Amino acid sequence: MYQFDFRKCNICPRNCLVSRGEKKGFCRAGINIKMASQNVHYGEEPPISGTNGSGTIFFSHCNLGCKYCQNYPISHMGYGKEISIEELSDIMLKLQNKGAHNINLVTPTHYSVFIAWAIILAKKNGLKIPIVYNSSGYEKEEILNFFHDFKIVNIYLVDMKYGYNDLAIKYSNVKDYVEKATLSIKKMLLSVGYLKCNKEKIAKKGIIIRHLVLPQNFLNTKKVLDILSEIVDVKKIHISLMSQYHPAYKAYDYKELSRKITKEEYQKALDYLEYKGFKRGWIQEIN
Repeated sequence: MYQFDFRKCNICPRNCLVSRGEKKGFCRAGINIKMASQNVHYGEEPPISGTNGSGTIFFSHCNLGCKYCQNYPISHMGYGKEISIEELSDIMLKLQNKGAHNINLVTPTHYSVFIAWAIILAKKNGLKIPIVYNSSGYEKEEILNFFHDFKIVNIYLVDMKYGYNDLAIKYSNVKDYVEKATLSIKKMLLSVGYLKCNKEKIAKKGIIIRHLVLPQNFLNTKKVLDILSEIVDVKKIHISLMSQYHPAYKAYDYKELSRKITKEEYQKALDYLEYKGFKRGWIQEIN
């Protein structure tokens, strides 16, 4: 059975084992949910945003420590306000009433169990739209099992950031990212399957995998695509290959991260995506 203990926090792979009511672990989150914003958002992949938008809830803090995070005021500095499980449940219902296609939980890992309780409560009160778990990929197997058994998540929108742990250590302060993210994607795929949409092309269930191309890091992208090609069906999986990187937060501490990616770098990543046989997904324009 599941044993999640916030007096010895163990809900992410870091296993900080701190009492969140008294001391902060790596993610710096406390015992209460902290939310940065909630709105109907149109900037996700087309099956997520659709025509009516995605009911997006951004959570404060993060269990990764990405040096180039573009949302660093939220993830690193903890911008936001504390809310109760009941308030989060009500927010989900309000987003549904606004016509959102789904509830999109952004950076939810360090609040995952609290969020699950809010979802269960919201469903009792009429929540019917899909739940999108928008994750870095650094998840704990037991949490994903919990989600599966209690039917918490319908859609996983998950990153595969790194193919090498030395880069994960360097850029995100995490030593076992590759193993944990690989296992997470396997578990997510077993739970929800490949992406399924309705006749309006709105996502209802399944997994989308994102990868952000970093400047001067083609070998990382290559390795990520190599790993993915071994654990998913390349003809069925939807890959979102992103070119939107720009230097933020502490990126300027690293020469290779201190600029945007070039058209040539992104094209090289696209060429390898095609070479590996990936057939479905989305790419971005680059200026």
